[in-house]
This record gives sequence, C-alpha cells and structure tokens, in this order.
Amino acid sequence: MKNNKLPLILIIIVVVIFFWIFGSYNQFVTLNQKTDNQWAQVETQYQRRFDLIPNLVKSTEAVMKQEKQVFTDLANARSQYAGAKTVDEKTAAATNLESSLGRLLVIVENYPQLKSNETVNKLMDELSGTENRVAVERKRFNDQITEYNLSVIKFPNNIFAKIFGFKQRQFFKSVETASSVPEVNFD
Repeated sequence: MKNNKLPLILIIIVVVIFFWIFGSYNQFVTLNQKTDNQWAQVETQYQRRFDLIPNLVKSTEAVMKQEKQVFTDLANARSQYAGAKTVDEKTAAATNLESSLGRLLVIVENYPQLKSNETVNKLMDELSGTENRVAVERKRFNDQITEYNLSVIKFPNNIFAKIFGFKQRQFFKSVETASSVPEVNFD
C-alpha cells in the first residue's frame, strides 16, 4: 500500500516545484516590465523638460546675449541625451543637462529684466513643475528597482533568477557634483 502512494507523492512534489519555478519566472518578468515602464515615465518627464528648454532658451536669449556658453551647454546636453542608448548613458546626459540648467536658473535670478519678463516667468514655472515631476518619477523608478532587485537577490529566488538570466538593475543616482551650487561668472 505504501508503494502505491510514493509515485503520487513524487508527482505532487514535481508539480509543486514546477509551478513554483513558473511563478518565480513570471514574477521576474512582471517586475522587469514594471521597472522598464517606470523608466519610461522618467523619460516622459525628461522629454517634457527637453521640449520646454528651447522655449526658455529663446526667451532668455532675446533678453540677454552674453551668456552663450550656458545655451551651448544646454543644446549639447539635449543632443547627448538624444544619442544615449542605455539607461546609464541617459542618466549621465540628464545630469549634464541639470548642471547647465542650474547655471541658467542662476542667470535668470541675477537678471531683473529676465525675472520681469512674463514669457520667461511662465516657462520657469513650467520647468519648475517639470523638475518636480522628474524627481517624483525618479523616486518611483528607484522604488521599482528596489522591488525588482529584492526579488532577484532573495533566496531561493536568486537561484532561479540566475538560471533565467535576471540580474540586478542599477538605481538612478545623481553625480557627486549634483549637490554643489553652479558657478556663474559674469566677467
């Protein structure tokens, strides 16, 4: 009688293991897709920012001509982002843009005629709102990366992750110089 139950128990164990592996794989796929989707949300806000910048630059250029380097840096950063292929390259390009944008914001603050220009004010408000959206989406992206990475590194999922080729993904990180105030020289 005992021998008749053994094959049934083995079949049940194999089926349970199969569904456990199947479920783990699907969890990795789902979290990976959610992470990609969240990065797309970050890129959507970057695109909004990149679309606003030329308008801000044109409005500011009309009021002041001597700060060409900042405008050139902004244009170069936008081009660098457009040519970036990986998340890391896009992050680096976005950081370069933020640095140039910071210098532009300091310039706007130091020129009263810019601050009083209605078009510049509207664009600055739009840009400020976009910067807040970017920050929110970056946080959500990092939260999603955390969830994904935890599923990839926790035991026993880490065994299946390795078998299926799922690896930890990189968080969005600002560069070390992001916390320093941009220097603007009017000489």
